Formats: sequence, structure tokens, C-alpha cells
Amino acid sequence: MRVVTTAQTPELDVQPTPLALLLLGREADPKSERGVECPGDLPSPSDPDLVARARAAKEKLGDKVFVLGHHYQRDEVIQFADVTGDSFKLARDAAARPEAEYIVFCGVHFMAESADILTSDDQKVVLPDLAAGCSMADMATAEQVAECWDVLTEAGIAEQVVPVSYMNSSADIKAFTGKHGGTICTSSNAKRALEWAFQQGEKVLFLPDQHLGRNTAVRDMGMSLDDCVVYNPHRPNGGLTADELRAAKMILWRGHCSVHGRFNLDSVNDVRERIPGVNVLVHPECKHEVVAAADYVGSTEYIIKTLEAAPAGSKWAIGTELNLVRRLANRFASEGKEIVFLDRTVCFCSTMNRIDLPHLVWALESLAEGNLVNRIEVDKETEAFAKLALERMLALP
Repeated sequence: MRVVTTAQTPELDVQPTPLALLLLGREADPKSERGVECPGDLPSPSDPDLVARARAAKEKLGDKVFVLGHHYQRDEVIQFADVTGDSFKLARDAAARPEAEYIVFCGVHFMAESADILTSDDQKVVLPDLAAGCSMADMATAEQVAECWDVLTEAGIAEQVVPVSYMNSSADIKAFTGKHGGTICTSSNAKRALEWAFQQGEKVLFLPDQHLGRNTAVRDMGMSLDDCVVYNPHRPNGGLTADELRAAKMILWRGHCSVHGRFNLDSVNDVRERIPGVNVLVHPECKHEVVAAADYVGSTEYIIKTLEAAPAGSKWAIGTELNLVRRLANRFASEGKEIVFLDRTVCFCSTMNRIDLPHLVWALESLAEGNLVNRIEVDKETEAFAKLALERMLALP
């Protein structure tokens, strides 16, 4: 008789990584952009009195509250905004209203952080839903960027590198930028920021949107694609050799906007075929191939101003978030301007859309009752270095 024995496999002490737990939905990353909860009971989205409730709560608060609405917000939310704009404009508007005790930011987490950094200590910034984050900002954590700097140091080039971080980044990343002699940029002043950075050093580490960095360097500053390398935080040494890092002028972080990143060259070719004579107008967060094929490229404010100045009867395909495109299409329809979304597939910013009317009503009613909810507060050390980076941007010529 043959006896078969089974060897005992030694028990392995395998601990799941934080990233694995996060992907499995069993853990939250406290350092990430995303919020993790929204305590309290929200009113039903089917409540027919939501608009009246929001208006009543806002009137009760009076000058104590200042509501900011990002361009990508739903119309149902935008109607209650005291001002609308992009993230940096809104943060500055909040700072210019010191009498407002509460700043209710209808946007995403990093925007509320920027508002807290720029407003006074007496002002309290509220985000109606803490889960309204930004996928792009999430793509660069403080730990990952610190590790990248170690890689640059080992390659012997850290002293030559100036970090430039897009406004669409967490307070931690803005603080890293300030601490290492860098500046912040918006999609409107990215060229000026890079020109300044190259006066300070030989190379730029651009965070966290690779497309804005690449498009600005190549399209606006005359560099070549070969001058750019992409640092992937999920690969050893960023997936780059020391020689590649030494040869590069632009070290681009491997991040992107989930909305603008979906547009491709097929989208451009398709809309030109469907709508003869159409003008293609896209945001610089789009891929380089899309930007190269477009007729006009610029920030959200640039897009709005271009359409305002466009002649009646002109046709436009817009490569940016759908809420804004739809609002612009409705606004200019009476002037005979045809405005369509660049891609056939509808695409909202899912995290921006978390700020809906029930969340806004809940936040305003809570504040009106004297209950401070969902406050976004940046710690003092992070705030100091982040403000330093922002001040460098404000000082740009």
C-alpha cells in the first residue's frame, strides 16, 4: 500500500497593505484627498421643499455665510452660490469676505483646503459632503512625493529640481512644494510658473497632472516630448533610470483628470465629421494629442470668455466637464451658438457631483441651527508651507 503524506505548509504572516485594503473597500486612507463620511441625516432628494429650505436657511444665516460654487457644480447647487468660478478664484473670493463666519464650498476637498489656507482663523470652511474629493489630487500622496524626492536625491539632481504643483492638489502636496522652493500654478498661469521655475533651477517636478505639465512645456514653451519623462509612483524609482532623470527637463507625475483624460483624438475627428465648421475648444488637462488637434486651448475661465466673445451662429465642441458645457449651451442658445460636448459619451465629474441639493440643505440648516458640520481645517505647519507656495504664485509677474 502506498502512503501519501502531505507536507504542512508553514503559516505565512502576510499583512495586507494599506493600498490593498483601500482597494477592497475595507480601509480609508487618512492622508488622501477623499473624505470618508458625512455624518447626520440628509433630507430626502425627493423632498419638494428642498429649494425653499435652502433659501430659508441661507436667509437666516445672512452675512454669516458665503457660498462658493465651482463651475462644475450642478445647476441646482449653483443657484445658491454667491460667486462662481474656478478653485483659486473662489478661494480668493472667500478671503476677501472676512465678515463671513462660514464659507460653504460647493466644490471638492482640495478646493476647500485652499480656502481654509487663504482665509482667516476666524472663518470656518465647510464642505457639504466630505466624500467630494478629486481623483487627480488623490494620485499624489505626501508619502509618494517624499519617496520621489529621495529618488531624485539618489540620482544626484534634487538640488537642480524645482517643484511646481497644480492647484488641483492636496494641502500636503502644496506644503511639500513650498518647503522645497517651488510654486503653485493654475491652468491659466502654468506657463508663467514654469518660466519662473526654470529661472530657479534646471529641472521641474510637475505635480500631479502630467497632461497640463506636458502641454504647457511643449505647446507653450517650445520644449520637445523628449524633454519630458513620466514618474510613476507605483513603480520602483518611478519606472525611470537615473540617466533618464538626469536627461529630463520636465519630470511629470503620473496623474490625470478622470474627466479630461477621457477625451481622445477620435473624439476630435468624430465631432469634426459630424459638425462641419465646428471649433474645438479644450482644457489643457486633456491629453497632448487632443490639445494638438484642437483649435483653442485654455482654462475654464478662458473657455467661458472665448464663448462669450464668439460670433452668433458659430459652432463649438467643448472638451471639459459636462455640467459647465450644458450650462454654456443653454446660456448662449439665444445667440444661435451651437455648443456641444466633445465626446459622444456623457461624462460628469462624479466627485464634484456629490455636492447635491440635499447635502447643501443639510449643511446650511445645520449651520443655521448653530451646528458646525464638515469643517475642513488644515494644520498650521501644512498651512504655512502651502501658503508660501501660493504666495510665490501670487508674486509671479
